[in-house]
Amino acid sequence: MRIDRLLWFLRFAKSRGLVQKWVGEGHIRRNGQRVVDNDQGVGVGDILTLPLKTRVLVIEILALPARRGPADEARACYRELDASGSSP
Repeated sequence: MRIDRLLWFLRFAKSRGLVQKWVGEGHIRRNGQRVVDNDQGVGVGDILTLPLKTRVLVIEILALPARRGPADEARACYRELDASGSSP
């Protein structure tokens, strides 16, 4: 699944355009590597580092969502990790 679509489905942004801008700024990382293209693929087990307004969020993808559903459905597709890579 494309990273821009995934982050929109997981409700980290209100639109895919905002996610595309975020990716274009070069701050998102997938498995420790900088994401440079919106069409970069993401799969189950990948670790994403996302710079949010108040903190840096590290998540592991547990499942790929089929749609942009409710927040509870989106949260079931990932888990937050702490800085060391283990769950909180």
